[in-house]
Parts: sequence; C-alpha cells; structure tokens
Amino acid sequence: MKELKDKIKILILDDEKQFTEELSEFFKDTEFEAFEANTASEGKIILNSHVIDLLILDVRLPGVDGLDILKDAKLQFPMMEVIIISAHGDMETVIKAMRLGAFDYLRKPFRFIDIQVSIERTRKYIQMHRKLKNMEERNSLISKSLEEKIDRHFIGVSTQSQRVFEQAISAAENTGVNVLITGESGTEKENIARIIHYSSSKKDNIMCSVNCSAITETLLESEFFGHKKGAFSGAISDKMGFLELSNKGTLFLDKIADIPCKLQANFLRAIEEKAITRVGDTTRIQTDFRIIAGTNQDLEQKAGKKEFRLDLLHRLNTIQIHIPALRERPEDIKPLLMHFANYYSVKLNKPGISISDEVFRILLKYDFPGNVRELRNLTERAIILCKNNVLEPDNFPVNRYNIDIEEVFNAGVDNAMISHKY
Repeated sequence: MKELKDKIKILILDDEKQFTEELSEFFKDTEFEAFEANTASEGKIILNSHVIDLLILDVRLPGVDGLDILKDAKLQFPMMEVIIISAHGDMETVIKAMRLGAFDYLRKPFRFIDIQVSIERTRKYIQMHRKLKNMEERNSLISKSLEEKIDRHFIGVSTQSQRVFEQAISAAENTGVNVLITGESGTEKENIARIIHYSSSKKDNIMCSVNCSAITETLLESEFFGHKKGAFSGAISDKMGFLELSNKGTLFLDKIADIPCKLQANFLRAIEEKAITRVGDTTRIQTDFRIIAGTNQDLEQKAGKKEFRLDLLHRLNTIQIHIPALRERPEDIKPLLMHFANYYSVKLNKPGISISDEVFRILLKYDFPGNVRELRNLTERAIILCKNNVLEPDNFPVNRYNIDIEEVFNAGVDNAMISHKY
C-alpha cells in the first residue's frame, strides 16, 4: 500500500449519510483517502482544510444547487477533478455540469465498480496536476537562476585558491557526504557550493540556496520542513520545504550558525534519517538531499558555548573547505578585477574598458574587509561612473579606505600588473 502522502484524496459530498459512509468504507485500505460531508458547509470546511484531488458531488443538495457548488469549487480549486452523481437523469443538468468543469457523471444507483472505473479515468489528470504543482514549487526557487547566467568559475591564481578549487572537485566526486565551507563574509562560499554541485553527479537535479539568517525565526521550520494545509494561520495549502524540494539534489545552507538550537535537533534527525515531517502532519517523507553548509563563524567555538550542536557540526563537516580572506591572497586581486571589469563592461554595454596602473596599485594595498563581494561591487560602480572607458582611481572611493596613495606608489608594483585592456 502506498504511503499516505501519495494517496488520492477524495471528498464525498452527498446529503445521504448512509451513502457517504458506504462509499467511504469502500475506499478504506485502498490507495484512496476518503472524506465525508453531508452538507455544503461541511464540504466547504473540508475543501479549505485539505488538498482534495477529487470531489464526488451530488448535484442536488438540500437548499443548495450542486451546480453552484461545482462552479465555485472549480474557481477556487481549478486542479481538483469533479464527478457529478444524481438520482435524476436530467440531460440538461449533465451538460451544464460538464461545461462547468465536471469530469464525469454517474446516475444513482450505481455499482462500486462504476465509481472505481470513473476514478481510474481521472487518475492521470490528478497525477499530472500533482506533478505540475511540484514543478511550480521547484521552479519558484530557481527561476531567478534561469534568468541569469550562473557564474560557476572560481577566479584565483594563488596557491590558496588552487587548494580550495581542488578540495571542491574532490567534494564533488563524493556526493554521499556533507560539506562545510568556512570563510569571512564575501568570500563567495556559494560559488564554491555551486562548483561542487554542478561538477557532481547531482548536477541535473535542483540546487536550493538558502540564507538561514534571512528567514524569520517563526517561519524557519515551515520553510525547511514544509507544512500541511491548515497547520497554522495562513497555511492555505500544502507546501514543500527546502529539504523536500532538494530531493536528489543539493541544499546549500548559508549562515548555518543562525539556525536556532531548538531547530538544530530536527535538522540532525533529517540528515541522519533522510526523511522529514511537514509541520502539522504525521507522515514521514523520504528525501535524498545533500547538504553544503556555509558559515563565517567558528562553529566549534559556538559548540563549546552550547550555541550550536556538536553532533550536528560533526554531521556537516565530513569535508571542510576554508576560503581564505582576499587580503590573505593578494595575487588574486588582479585576475578578479579583470574578470569583473570584463563582465560588467558587457553587462552595462561599455565595451573597451581598460584599467590604469594606479588602480591596481591602490587596490593591492587595500585590506578588503568585504572580500571578493566588495571588489565585485567596487568594479561595477567604477564602470558605471567612468566616462572615458578607462578605470581611474577616482572611480574607486579610495578616500573612504584611508589609503596612503603616496605610500602605495613608493612601494612599487610589478610591471606585469599594469595596463590591461579588454
């Protein structure tokens, strides 16, 4: 028998209680989960609290026109299929029902085999609706990535950068283990995570990237584990969480240290069992995800202060990759600046951008507290502000950095770093 989450959910709405009970009993211990309602108001409550795949609707209910219920139901739940039943063979009513979106019509009395055959005819449409919903939820996470070219290159010529790249490729070859990427803010931890994902056997599946610090604490559990319709105020439909959406793929958790301790136990269990339970539900859902976590904090230190679970840390850092700060690898400033200048000159429609030697000299002396991200932003700003297609020191807000330009010039720079043209 299939798991409950895979069962087709059916609502039987008929004013004859014996009929709904008998039909519900027929569906018991099958791949269908049946709900009963004997009034329009009861039916409305069930429709609003469960994701119903199929509505079996009596066209004549006390004080209510079944066709009105059909019309409203199809407007509110367009993916729900409807089978109309009636003891009256009014062909005009049947035609109206079909025009309003009913899938099939059965006349009472009918045999259980008749309703089963009718449901079988709707099955492929129900399964198609489910697949579409699943795809929509997944695409909502990656639509932005589809609009923009994903930069999966790691720019760097330093020994430190080459070591990071080699470790990333090694992690890509071992998809069964989790990875912890450490480094200061702006060191492009997500870029390394993308290299690992897209160089691995999981590359054809989804990669979800989540900034843990950007999610309100009250929504964290729902966002990661999903929720069942009606689980809390505002939960108007079932929702897949990031752990379920990442099935067969990769989940990148940036700023993992910001996950509250009370939720860390749930993460540990999900990682160990490869299964989750949605908020408001009891069904365990299997999901085969790989976690790549990123942090700019010392997790071992936090674990020592009981601010991060040590057992979770051990689960996350099977492979640990540390990205050095940009100030620790100044050899990478030149290729990074050239890469960003080339990228933004094309993006901003300013071809032929060149860089004066003074710019290299100044930036080589700068400490870059914002690391690679700061250099990227500085370069974009400089290209926007430059007026003669040459990036000059005036295009970079060097005064803000308290850099002694004369000291930089006196220090001298390798001539190989000067005058690069695109």
